[in-house]
Amino acid sequence: MKKIAVLGSTGSIGRNALQVLSCFPERFSVFGLSTNTNIKLLEEQIRQFKPKVVAIADEESFQKFPRSHDAEVLLGMDGLKRLCSDPQVDLVINALVGSVGLIPSLEALGAGKNLALANKESLVMAGELLIQTAKDKDVEILPIDSEHSAIKQCLLSGKKGEVKRIILTASGGPFLTKSKKDLKKITAKEALSHPTWEMGKKITIDSATLMNKGLEVIEAHWLFGIPSERIKVLIHPQSIVHSMVEFVDGSVIAQMSLPDMKLPIQYALFFPQRILSNNASLDLTKIGQLTFLEPNHKQFPCLHLAYQALELGGTAPTVLNAADEVAVEEFLANRIEFPDIQRIVEGTLREHQAKPAACLDDILNADKWAKRKAKELCAERKIKG
Repeated sequence: MKKIAVLGSTGSIGRNALQVLSCFPERFSVFGLSTNTNIKLLEEQIRQFKPKVVAIADEESFQKFPRSHDAEVLLGMDGLKRLCSDPQVDLVINALVGSVGLIPSLEALGAGKNLALANKESLVMAGELLIQTAKDKDVEILPIDSEHSAIKQCLLSGKKGEVKRIILTASGGPFLTKSKKDLKKITAKEALSHPTWEMGKKITIDSATLMNKGLEVIEAHWLFGIPSERIKVLIHPQSIVHSMVEFVDGSVIAQMSLPDMKLPIQYALFFPQRILSNNASLDLTKIGQLTFLEPNHKQFPCLHLAYQALELGGTAPTVLNAADEVAVEEFLANRIEFPDIQRIVEGTLREHQAKPAACLDDILNADKWAKRKAKELCAERKIKG
């Protein structure tokens, strides 16, 4: 029986992961859980899954958390690191949101654990470092993002040298048909209304700006060793084709399913096996039609910025991610307008001189600099507004 640690267990991906794990009690046990502030849900999860260890990132929530259970309670980043590296853990599911997920990812891989990764920021910030660590420790990074899970499945149809390009699909978010002028009036509530997926706030806003797809381009580059010029994005509003791989002979292999995160989570947990489950079957006659569109880079420039950061290399993707985190937070707090997200990220990237991301300190320093610069630019946008 494999023992699993679920980081970010109270978030959308974490909750889905626990649903999948609960369907296979003979194969998996939940060794550890973590949350930031949602201690009420964490208590419910402890009662159901009876983990040995839980980690709470927020100190105030840690102090409030009742000790009426047998689980050991750990605090902050040190607690997350201890949970990831515990000798009893076989696999770590990293469903944390944002740059906070990087160090736990490195800790898990460094401790020789397979890593089921939903925290794309880890690879965006430190892709080379994570991939090298996984190779050194002879462990796997198993993608949980539906797009990268799809690519991993499609790649089984051929050799890496036979791949012509990767095609990442994107729903297009809630503003696909909006004009650039209309985007200025967008509220946070409107941006959080995703037409297909139920996700956390950060990733939902990133989907609306197409930054999420840009981050996934960077993630795909590191996971599959494919250069940016051979990674294409197509808008696919139905979210049925989760991604495609085109091979040199012209064959295109696609992975299709209903939009449900439990399927890529299950695939990562059981890889390389496929296991019978109760996931709903895809009926294409009910879907009716599948449409594909080129992304509008002028209307949604965040996607282009991600390609730009990947081409610059080094610390540039870290800066892109950090600036986006700040800008999304400011937008959700109604302190800047929707188009300002792109302006803040672009302005931060413009003022950064990319350096080699040779070690973790280089990456963390770039992250800190970019967040400080992005906050300065957000303050300027607020004054101008």
